[in-house]
Amino acid sequence: MQSSGALEAHLGLNMKTFKVATYNIHKGVQGLGPARRLEIHNLGHAVEQFDADLVCLQEVRGFNRQQERRFKHWPKQGQADFLAPEGYTPVYCTNAITKHGEHGNALLSRWPVLQHRHEDMSDHRLEQRGLLHVSVHMQAREVHVIVVHLGLLPGSRIRQTQQLHDFIAREVPADAPLLVAGDFNDWGNAVAKMMATVGLHTNEDKPHVTYPSRLPLVQLDHVYARGVHRVATHVPRGPIWGRMSDHLPLLVEFAWDAP
Repeated sequence: MQSSGALEAHLGLNMKTFKVATYNIHKGVQGLGPARRLEIHNLGHAVEQFDADLVCLQEVRGFNRQQERRFKHWPKQGQADFLAPEGYTPVYCTNAITKHGEHGNALLSRWPVLQHRHEDMSDHRLEQRGLLHVSVHMQAREVHVIVVHLGLLPGSRIRQTQQLHDFIAREVPADAPLLVAGDFNDWGNAVAKMMATVGLHTNEDKPHVTYPSRLPLVQLDHVYARGVHRVATHVPRGPIWGRMSDHLPLLVEFAWDAP
């Protein structure tokens, strides 16, 4: 049997860089009232177009009985499974249980998934939040990926970021490559300052605004990293991207830090 490294070389995969996408998909539905429309099929095409090694998703439906009755073409699968391009492994964990269903975070990985776990990050009873931690075997390395969707209140985000720090110290080896991606809901730089204290940075030279999608004003979506460095960042723009979700996706290309 070929080793992972030999297989990767045989497939001609780029061994120097890799791409990560993070996207809040707004549960695959956009619009209000009678104008609500199903966007999950367009989102499927979008995710495939990213051609990313890792796709980190927030507000992903596991199921929703009400929406399934309303929309004729509602997928029979959970949204993570539906959105995963051929050859990708989807990992989904529930953050919120609602009257008609559930939703949470997901990771779609082009590379083998080694293990995954979930931790509740709910700060108060009105917001159900959580983190998804997945380790993947990518380009002959074990890479840890944490997908988050932080709360709407500033105090909640501070406490959740501290909880994230504690989780990393407990669950992620100090010398392991680490990515923390998602919707941080932070309109300032409080979270960024806290992330920097544990060696996690975006290394962005300017904001890459992602919200609201139709007229983006602020960057709520980030990919923080250690053990790798950013090569390029891209935010797709245009009318179709403004229709699919209230956020724009963020795509970041990384290269490995020198050993």
